[in-house]
Amino acid sequence: MATAKKAKKPAAKKPAAKKPAAKKAAPKKAAAKKPAAKKAPAKKPVAKKAAAKKAPAKKKAAAKKPAAKRKPNPAFMKPMTPSAVLAAVVGALPIPRTEITKKVWDYIKKNKLQDAINRRMINADEKLKAIFGGKGQVSMFEMTKLVNKHLK
Repeated sequence: MATAKKAKKPAAKKPAAKKPAAKKAAPKKAAAKKPAAKKAPAKKPVAKKAAAKKAPAKKKAAAKKPAAKRKPNPAFMKPMTPSAVLAAVVGALPIPRTEITKKVWDYIKKNKLQDAINRRMINADEKLKAIFGGKGQVSMFEMTKLVNKHLK
């Protein structure tokens, strides 16, 4: 079992563990000192080869960094016509979904409709209650779902 534990340890720790063992054996047997000295240098080049193999792997990861810029999905950029209820908040002209969401958030921030304690909740005024289906308060995640129902 002792040999199995030594096999699991990293290569760098093995020579350090064997050197004290060689020193203990040296006073008892002079012949044991010479083979231990021959084994240690043989394992050190193996560790150097492993370090040399790791260096090219880092260079490959560095080469992957330059990536192409992400393009927006054309479906989000397609102009959508808001319903009459939503047009009271964002305007009647066809605009992309992303812009509609931005305009709804601008309206919420301008009228201070975001809940002070739980910032994820939106308190609806009269215009937003019509959009939110009569709900007085909705979460910001539910808001997008409710707004999308008013787009054609």
